[in-house]
Amino acid sequence: MPPENTAQARWFVDEVLPHEPKLRAWARARFPAVADLDDVVQSAYARLLGAHASGPIANPKAFLFITVRNLALNRLRHQGYERPAGSADIDPLSVVDDALGVPEVLAHREDFQLLIEAVQSLPDRCRQVVTLRKIYGLSQKEVAERLGISENTVEAQGAIGLRKCIEFFRRRGHTRVARP
Repeated sequence: MPPENTAQARWFVDEVLPHEPKLRAWARARFPAVADLDDVVQSAYARLLGAHASGPIANPKAFLFITVRNLALNRLRHQGYERPAGSADIDPLSVVDDALGVPEVLAHREDFQLLIEAVQSLPDRCRQVVTLRKIYGLSQKEVAERLGISENTVEAQGAIGLRKCIEFFRRRGHTRVARP
């Protein structure tokens, strides 16, 4: 196994797997109508590992919970169900690592506020695409249909938007970039 795969495997075992029992219990309680929750969790792991391969993730637990929520809501939407009561009211900031102290929580909130500013600074079309793809978790096809543009335009605008967000963070001296 190459050294980078060993490091990623160690990171996954140390930083991600300890959250699995809480994640599964949380997902089962909030999305009982999702047919195959194991598949949702595995898809979330794949997305997390893909994101981690492109750079550090500030809070793997929050990333994982938000990704599972988005994937579960997409499944429910495709199954023809309504969102379960209370599922839309989840505050991403409430999914914070229990071991964090006040300074760390404040730093995460500042990072989150900076991310909001980065997304708001994008041109209109980029902002719409990034918001629908990365925040709401819609597929490229769903974004294209909703905005009345081609899937290629969604892909191009998403890439431009992410690049501009990374530049926004770097201009403000943040070398660890949180992905929207």
